[in-house]
Amino acid sequence: MPGLSQRAAAMPASPLRKLANAAEERKKNGTTVYHLNIGQPDMETPVEFMEAVREFSQNPIAYAMSQGTPDAIDAWRGYYESLGIALEKNELMITTGGSEAIIFAMCAIADPGDNIMVFEPFYTNYNGFGKIGGVDMKPVTLSIDNGFHLPSDEQIEAAIDERTKAMIVCNPSNPTGTVYTAEELKRLVDIAIRHDIFIIADEVYREFGFDQVVTSLMSFPEAQDRVIMIDSASKRFNACGIRIGTLVSKNTDVIATAVKFGMARLSVATLEQQALIPVLKQAATIIPPVVEEYKKRRDVVYDGLLAIPGIKAAKPEGAFYIICELPVDSTEKFAKWMIEEFEHEGETVLVAPAPGFYATAGKGEQEIRIAYVLNVEKLGRALELLKLAIEEYTAL
Repeated sequence: MPGLSQRAAAMPASPLRKLANAAEERKKNGTTVYHLNIGQPDMETPVEFMEAVREFSQNPIAYAMSQGTPDAIDAWRGYYESLGIALEKNELMITTGGSEAIIFAMCAIADPGDNIMVFEPFYTNYNGFGKIGGVDMKPVTLSIDNGFHLPSDEQIEAAIDERTKAMIVCNPSNPTGTVYTAEELKRLVDIAIRHDIFIIADEVYREFGFDQVVTSLMSFPEAQDRVIMIDSASKRFNACGIRIGTLVSKNTDVIATAVKFGMARLSVATLEQQALIPVLKQAATIIPPVVEEYKKRRDVVYDGLLAIPGIKAAKPEGAFYIICELPVDSTEKFAKWMIEEFEHEGETVLVAPAPGFYATAGKGEQEIRIAYVLNVEKLGRALELLKLAIEEYTAL
């Protein structure tokens, strides 16, 4: 029988979903499972999108241009203009979710054997995207003790070598909820210029800053030729399933290269691109209530975690995630036990063990990521279950 590729062997399974089958088995047996493991918002997709889908009349539904439909590109440009990011038409590409944008960005700037510097803990799929293109993640470890903010320039630059093509910066951060300050971002811009590397700016959670304004890396004029921004409609519009993202850069060579990659997959779904246009035009009224709701949830989760003996956490400043440290030796074992064996009054919780968010072996063994994507009442119950589970597990 023919064997599979080295790429296939290197491709990791998602640590976010590897306990999903166990969760489904529990649900089949009548157990209620509170999903805190993935960032799937529970709020409704905007009515403007649903109405646009119902009113869509193109028949047959044809391929779109590989860069995106002209109307959708203009709508995205208008949305970015409202944020102070002025773009020409050749500085933006619509992608199949933010995931494709990341893959295209990595493949446009790095060859097999190159590496991209990343701050860990990081969005775990960066590693998988890199494996597709043969690109390694070069980690710089952050600490819960300072809220996962940046270490010294010396520590950052120590991770950069002759094969480093870029750094990837998620701001606000998935999985930590950290919002980097303008001063921190300026340090990263200066480092990128000194070492002549790109910055992949993952700004999917841009509007989700709870206590401060989020600075875009697109706002630094001295870095315009090296910043590649990743964006998505999934989180801010509660629309993960429509799979619409963007790749943005003032470096038109990057966009032109990505469009060539896009030609190989023909186009992003025409209907979804067009249906998102009225949502983008109403973003200024749609997004703020969503952010306010997540801020309430952040407060409930953070305060609730601190009330559990032995838990250590840094208060998230944005996005809708928190990394916390538990009083257990292995969160991989604990999370597996909790979803397979623990329940209280017919209910249990699924969380994401943090080792999968690190590239450095042995890191995150006592940490989990929580996505606070349930309503306040459900989050309160989930935290109660987490407390009971920790008490039972540590007594075993």
